[in-house]
Amino acid sequence: MVKKLSVLLLGALLATAVSACGGNDSNNEAGSSSSSGGKGDKPELRMLMQYSRFDPNQDYSAKAVSTLTGYPIKFDMLPAENADEKLNLLVINKEPYDLMKLSAPQFYNLASTGALEPLDDRIEQFGGNIKTAISEKSWESAKIDGKIYGIPETGSGVAVSEELVVRQDWLDELGLKMPTNTDELYTVLKTIKEKKNVIPLTGSKEAVSSLLGDIAAAFGVTTDWVDQNGTLVHQIETPQMKDFLAYMNKLYAEGLLDVELPLNTAAKVMEKFANGQAAMFKLAWYNAPNAINALMANEPNAKVSLVPYLKDKTGKATVFAASGTTWYAVVPKYAKHKDDAVKLLDAKLQPDVFKELAIGKEGVHHEVKDGKYYPILPKFNDDLSNASVLMTGVDETHYPDYWAARVRKDPTLQAYFENMQKNAEGLIVTDPIALAPPIPEVAKNKLNLLQLQVDWMVNFISGTEPLTNYDAFVNEWKEQGGDEMTKGANDWYKSAKS
Repeated sequence: MVKKLSVLLLGALLATAVSACGGNDSNNEAGSSSSSGGKGDKPELRMLMQYSRFDPNQDYSAKAVSTLTGYPIKFDMLPAENADEKLNLLVINKEPYDLMKLSAPQFYNLASTGALEPLDDRIEQFGGNIKTAISEKSWESAKIDGKIYGIPETGSGVAVSEELVVRQDWLDELGLKMPTNTDELYTVLKTIKEKKNVIPLTGSKEAVSSLLGDIAAAFGVTTDWVDQNGTLVHQIETPQMKDFLAYMNKLYAEGLLDVELPLNTAAKVMEKFANGQAAMFKLAWYNAPNAINALMANEPNAKVSLVPYLKDKTGKATVFAASGTTWYAVVPKYAKHKDDAVKLLDAKLQPDVFKELAIGKEGVHHEVKDGKYYPILPKFNDDLSNASVLMTGVDETHYPDYWAARVRKDPTLQAYFENMQKNAEGLIVTDPIALAPPIPEVAKNKLNLLQLQVDWMVNFISGTEPLTNYDAFVNEWKEQGGDEMTKGANDWYKSAKS
């Protein structure tokens, strides 16, 4: 209720503030200068960041931004708690920021209440590097009523994060072939239980990916939203979800799925695998060093393999990969240095500047081997650990290659990341609304509904709730905001296609 009131207050106060700004949208206010002069001619810009556990004003990457662009910058951060409320108060009080880095819900809130400067004209005038770096699809996520209100930051590209892993030495011992579909997976798990007396497959409620992922995809459950004849339907309203849950319930009832799944944490799952208590689990590539090294310390002769993404009944495999805009760099309506704010954003995306901001100096922070970027340690970690936090839009063509240097810090990390991507080639699917602008009905309800969904899924899998009660779950989901979220998603989807 407090948040809702603060948003209403923000809108009301901004209506007055925006009208008071008059018609000065196309020019900087007094005191701003052109960026064509020397470093000393450029005004100091003030930027508001999301909370992070470092001092941006003392950070190597932050100082590099100023050195490479010529703009002195004073950074502030939102607090760790009640960040949205603090942001609203700063805007209401017209705290003199020239730039802000916002989450998707924050972006929509401020843009829809008139707090942000439309950037179309300034991008056209000052944003040559911005236009080259960012794709047309990404721009759609930054538009409200057809106008651009922020520079979209899409991250390091489309990549899969997780895949099932299995004790290959146990498969070899038992003469089992790698499973390629859910029927073969059932046979493998059943044999492991009978012959090895260990947990065949472990997972956790804490990690949603343990419940949705490789196995679910084999039943056709991948993206949150499914296009059915031009209308978006949430995954829980598809028959494929019930088929998946029925299969998982069968595994659980027969002891092929960890009976402690409702209680396990992600750390506990990795511990069970590392201690030789479990044969298979869903591994995130960024956890590979901890999980695999711990296993090898306990069992030096153990062998681990990735399970190729399982095929559905038609013989086709798919894997979901997250994509879309994660952050927005914006200019407040009341900013004093609007032109220079956009010039800074553009300067950061100049190809050589962006490369140095992303992976530092060649020979100091990184080196090139076989056409790939590798970090030079410990200098890379010492100076560039916060580089991604300071991004304000990325070179979407080259950043995935630069970013990959971060996974080459450790041989195990690199191997699992690269092999997962190789296994996923040609199989990746992304959500139909991944590149949508922030949809308020989705932003408002998504997290609560996801928790509701996971709670019910665990109950169905464990048998606490029979699948005959599935309609009761769907009805509760709709009443708790599912209907509202579905309408919002479809309103955008149909307008985007028209």
